[in-house]
Order: sequence, then structure tokens, then C-alpha cells
Amino acid sequence: MKLHELQTIAARLKEFNFITRARRVENNTIELSFDKTHTYFFNLIRGHSHAYKAPSQRPLQGFNAPFDTLLHTLVSASKLINITTPNDDRVLRFELAPKSSYKDKRITLQLEFTGKNTNAILLDENEVIIEALRHIDADSSFRVIRPGVELLPIPARESRVGTRPTPTISKSPVGAGLVPALNPQTIDTHLEAIYTKKQQQRLMESKKVKQASTLKKIQKISQALKKIPNSHTLEQESQKYQKQANIILSHLHQIKPYDKVLNAYDFEGKEVSIPLPKNTVVNRMSEHYFNLSKRAKSKAKNVHIERDNLESKKVFYENILYAIENATTLYDLELLVPKRGKQQRKKEKMRFGELFWIEDYKVMVGRNSNENQKLLQAAKGNDIWMHTREIPGSHVFIRTDKQNLPDSVLEAAAKLCVDFSAKSPGDYLVDYTKRKFVKIQEGSSVEYDKYQTIAVRKDGVEIRV
Repeated sequence: MKLHELQTIAARLKEFNFITRARRVENNTIELSFDKTHTYFFNLIRGHSHAYKAPSQRPLQGFNAPFDTLLHTLVSASKLINITTPNDDRVLRFELAPKSSYKDKRITLQLEFTGKNTNAILLDENEVIIEALRHIDADSSFRVIRPGVELLPIPARESRVGTRPTPTISKSPVGAGLVPALNPQTIDTHLEAIYTKKQQQRLMESKKVKQASTLKKIQKISQALKKIPNSHTLEQESQKYQKQANIILSHLHQIKPYDKVLNAYDFEGKEVSIPLPKNTVVNRMSEHYFNLSKRAKSKAKNVHIERDNLESKKVFYENILYAIENATTLYDLELLVPKRGKQQRKKEKMRFGELFWIEDYKVMVGRNSNENQKLLQAAKGNDIWMHTREIPGSHVFIRTDKQNLPDSVLEAAAKLCVDFSAKSPGDYLVDYTKRKFVKIQEGSSVEYDKYQTIAVRKDGVEIRV
């Protein structure tokens, strides 16, 4: 983050009167909204810090650390007293009057963009730290960042001899040639361009990672499909085992307890050699082959169920892959393939279905008819059930714990429902109601009542199956 850029941002933000919203939207990104009209984001990644301007969007993950609580309590709805860049360093300092203050209480939000010292710090009137995004102990730095500790100034940068003055012409952040130097009137356009460029970069990088992860699942299922024997082969195998069992049964008197192979003639007079099961008494050896015959026959009868389940799961992940390829925002990508979640999410295991998290709400999706049926049986009465109208596909369940769901969660879950059920772009309707108003008819077929509907638009080109 360059000093002249930070100074121009400070000059622009002085035009506002209030910070109406302050929150963390990513691990290292803070959102500040001014006068309910303009929203700016400050990314505090060490060595890659930057600011950008973009529309406010509800984060997928909520942050509830002490810093986040105090950031909301003290900074949201606070009055702007002054904004400075002290000591001509890469520090943006907001002097604020909190909404909850009585008398003339003042606090400071200090955003530091200085390499290893990059941080967000809340200070009281005596320069004592209230809370910080990153805590730093004495064994890591002489500048301790801990609540209750007085904040020491950042060491001054050594001046460089012969440093050139700031030019009046600078390169555009998107490489579109030369533009006039930054000023409060052009800084918003500059920050919006930074947002567009970085979002496109992150989108492409995230797509590659999530495509690779989803392709790996598809390939794993494809390999499992190849290993499934056909029913005709299994029938022949069953007959073979039954014949071997009968031959052993008719030659029990010839078999010694230490024999490993039975060499005999079958019922057509052909010479055969049958391996004898280990650690099995002689009079139980035929039973071993009868059991193998029964298993092969049962598998031949049900192998189509296993194949259908795997093929439906493959289609499910192919729909995810298609949706990833056509995603236009990082928010959409995170819905489809969320990052590894919090500690409690890591412990969460699904016996059936696919698990998603939307704004900390647990969302379960059936990948085939069998999983749809099991999720229907396991869902609680107040959980929200969703399904695309008049289109067979995934059943979606939102665990509510009897809470009222935000509209944003319902809309995001409805989009997932369409992504996993519809193969073609277009306009779709998703019905939803509480699970207790859904009646199972047969398998995963249902009737439902007291429902509402959400319209969802699916963009992109038609899937090539």
C-alpha cells in the first residue's frame, strides 16, 4: 500500500460524517461503510495489504472473536472526528465518537499497512490498546500488541537519499495506460478498478483449485464404476461356486484335513482342481462355496442399484463442476465448494448426502434418490425442505434449530438446489416449506403443503452430457 494512495483515501473519507457499519468479512479484510452510501474494504494481509471499493455483501462466514465484537460495538454507527496518516507513514487513523458514548468519549481505529506491522488496532483516549486483529507478544517484537498495553509508535522509516518526488502521472491499476494522479475525486474509480482486477484474479485461482477438487471426486467415482462387474458375469460366477460346492460335497470322503486342493472329476467327467478354504473343517468346506455362490447371486441382483447410485453421484458432481465453470463471483464459488470450516465443522461427518455451510447454517443435499430418502427421514420437523418445482433432482435441507432464517440463506440454498437439479440454463422455481409439512409417498417422492416459492435464474450454456 503506497503512502500517497493512503493519503488520498484519507482525504476522500474525510468527506463523510459517520461510519455506519464496521465488520470483518474475511480473515484479514475489514469492511467500513460510510454514511450508508459508500463501502470500502481494507485488506490487511502482511506484505500484500491494499484497499478497494465494492458493494457490501453478506459474508459467508461470521466472525465472533473479541476484536469483531468490539469493532461492531465501538465503530459501527460512530461519528467521524478526524482521519489522518500520522508521521507520513502508511497508517490510516480514524478518530471516532462511539454511538454508545456519553460525555465526550473518543476511541481510535488504527489500520496499519506497514509490512510486518500490518494490523488493525482499537485504542482508547490514552493510546492503550482495547483490542487488535493480531496479537503480538514480547518474544516476537519489542512492539507488544495486547489489550491493556500502551501502543508504541511504529519505528520511523529510514529516509532514502535522492528519492524521487511523487509523479503527477501514474499507471492505471488495470493496465489501461496512463491516468492523472490520484485525488479525492478519482480515488473511488481507482479503488473500484483494484477490486475488479483482484476479484478476477482470485476468481480464476479459486476456480482452478475447486475444479481440481471436484474433478478428483468425479474421477474417483468413474474408477469405482469401472470396477463394478456386470450382472451376467456375477451370475456365471454364482453358478461356478455352486458347482464347486456340489463337487466338494460329493467328494468329502476323499478330502484329508491337511489337503489344500481337491483334484477330482466334475459331473460331466471333466478333471477339475478346486482350492480348499483354509482353517475350515472338511464337512464345512462345501458351505464356504455355497456362501460365495449366494453372495455373487445377490450382488448380480442388486448391482444395478450400486451402479445407479454411483452414476447419480457422478452427475451431482458434474453439475457442481459446471456451476464452478460458470460462477461469476467468489461468493458463488464458496457456496459450491466451501473452504475447510471451523473446528466444529471439521468434526461434522455426513453418513449420506453432501454438506454445505451458508452463513453458519448447516445445509444438506441429497446426491441421489436413496440419499434424498434418508435425509427426509433424518430431518427435524422445523428444518427447511427445498426442491425444484416439477423437476426431479436433489432435496435440500436447512438445519434451523427453530431459528428464523435470513432471506440471504434461503436464496443461496435455492440456488444450490437449482445447480444440483437442473442441467440447462433458464428460470426455475424452488418450493420450500418446513419438513413437518412434507409427506413421503414412496421412496423420495413427496407431497407438501404450506410452501413458499423462490425464483432462481441459472446462467451459462447447456451442460454437455
